[in-house]
Amino acid sequence: MIKITLPDGSVREYEKGTTSMQVAQSISEGLARNVLAAKVSNVVVDANKPINEDSTLSLLTWNDAEGKNTLWHSSAHLLAEALEALYPGVKFWVGPPLENGFYYDVDMDGQPLTPADFEKIEAKMLELARKNSEFIRKEISKADAIKYFTEKGDQYKLDLLERLEDGNISLYTQGNFTDLCRGPHIPNTGFIKAVKVLNVAGAYWKGDEKNRMLTRIYGIAFPKDKELKDYLVLLEEAKKRDHRKLGKELELFTFSEKVGLGLPLWLPKGAMLRERLINFMQKAQTKAGYVPVVTPHIANKDLYVCSGHYEKYGADSFQPIKTPHEGEEFFLKPMNCPHHCEIYKSSPKSYKDLPVRYAEFGTVYRYEQKGELHGLTRVRGFTQDDAHLFVRPDQVKEEFLKVIDLVLHVFNALDFKEYTAQISLRDPENKAKYIGTDENWALAEQAIIESAAEKGLKTVTELGEAAFYGPKLDFMVKDALGRKWQLGTIQVDYNLPERFELEYTGSDNLKHRPVMIHRAPFGSLERFIAVLIEHCAGKFPLWLTPDQVAVLPISEKYNDYAKKVLELLNNSDIRGLVDERNEKIGKKIRDNELNKIPFMLIVGEKEAEEGVVAVREQGKGDIGTMSVAEFAKLIHTTIDNDFKQKNN
Repeated sequence: MIKITLPDGSVREYEKGTTSMQVAQSISEGLARNVLAAKVSNVVVDANKPINEDSTLSLLTWNDAEGKNTLWHSSAHLLAEALEALYPGVKFWVGPPLENGFYYDVDMDGQPLTPADFEKIEAKMLELARKNSEFIRKEISKADAIKYFTEKGDQYKLDLLERLEDGNISLYTQGNFTDLCRGPHIPNTGFIKAVKVLNVAGAYWKGDEKNRMLTRIYGIAFPKDKELKDYLVLLEEAKKRDHRKLGKELELFTFSEKVGLGLPLWLPKGAMLRERLINFMQKAQTKAGYVPVVTPHIANKDLYVCSGHYEKYGADSFQPIKTPHEGEEFFLKPMNCPHHCEIYKSSPKSYKDLPVRYAEFGTVYRYEQKGELHGLTRVRGFTQDDAHLFVRPDQVKEEFLKVIDLVLHVFNALDFKEYTAQISLRDPENKAKYIGTDENWALAEQAIIESAAEKGLKTVTELGEAAFYGPKLDFMVKDALGRKWQLGTIQVDYNLPERFELEYTGSDNLKHRPVMIHRAPFGSLERFIAVLIEHCAGKFPLWLTPDQVAVLPISEKYNDYAKKVLELLNNSDIRGLVDERNEKIGKKIRDNELNKIPFMLIVGEKEAEEGVVAVREQGKGDIGTMSVAEFAKLIHTTIDNDFKQKNN
């Protein structure tokens, strides 16, 4: 007999070899009908895999992230089966689940695939799903796997097999389709009730531009048709909020192929928006004891060799800049932390000087693949609200807690209400990916775990997601549409101070090594602004919006009065514009509503004579007539009350 511990702490005894599905059936047939997979001793496995030793068990359904992930992984296999039936000769590379849905990279063997084919593929997927085909796992030797895929003529799977060790290879079969896969999978295809092929795109094999271009097919599936319909409504709303669309409409940013792919150009309104975010952060940082520093956009290769970044990321950086001096190479700056280490090292430090908090809005450059660039969320040049704290070991936790407060201050001010703190730890099975000693890693991880607990943060723990030099606390934020984004990160690092030989003189008059805390509440300004645009659908908080007010003269006779009103508002630090177009007032109102202007001031003969303005609030309509001074007070009171409410 074996003992199974369930999530509520209860322990049940079963015969050795009992499956998770059988455990579910012993609890409730209704539960068993909804089990997609199981987590046995924290490892997600097939629900029909035998359990042979005492274990903890969580039964995974559609309500669990791992349950969704498993259904989407199985749906990728179902897509592949449908493609193989419809397009003989296709070959398959990889088909992983995503945060929402899945994709499969496919060699279509010269056969075209367009959106016109989506409906046909969906119909075949549903036809196959209704057969309730079991997902059958088979352990196989490497030799037999090579023989199978050689006979099938699938060079892509053979390439994958080269990197797999014998004794650790499995195939999954459902219906007429067999794939090389680790699993896990849902019990059978019948759980998949609704599918949608969303998009096709090109994707280089193994992400290498020198390789063959494959077809990446994106899809999503659900256990109920209603959930697909709800998702498609959400997708339409997401299209309306797309930051690339709104960024163009609101004249915030643009891109130019002549400048270079992935290098955003900020237009005046976008630049002002960006500056206000920077000013907001600088004010908060100054209050928290940070001091500004500035570092160059390039640095000698030796700097990144010393930090370890060259070894880990050199291949993914822009190519080195060679100077006329033989053997001298510079790199476009891919990160700010090594530069800040050198600033710290430029003068001797005492234990009384610590903590030292350096902050910089530093622009960095990373060579992202062309196919992975996406608006402002994936670019090749971006600005980080980067700061590095150099602290004594006894100060780590206190400073970490203060940084958490700063991150939460940002989220509150910008109305991000739902977030989870992801504790990103080292992969204990692959320590070669990281630098530093086990002792220092243990200290860093403990500081993060304790700080998150002390703040009462809702957390998840992810192994293998740490930076190569230290563990992280990554903030996963949900936007207004329920999508998750990684915004804000805090990292504890015992290793870069070691590599750069950073020191301070302790109270014992001996030399000691400081600990580094890396933090970026915005993360990338570009990515943060993209998420913010989509979160608020371009209707920014009043304190942040590029134009807080539009003054609308009802005819050109009142343009001078409109300009005088705007001048008075500018003197009160209120931003706006005068809409002088020779258009009817109704059109001006509609256009400025579409441009997300929070307030419109209508001025005509009566307003000019009385020195007042007729006020309209965006989305609400007329709110009355008032003096310019009264309106200015309304704006400032609204902003102050908003900040007070969000920070209480």
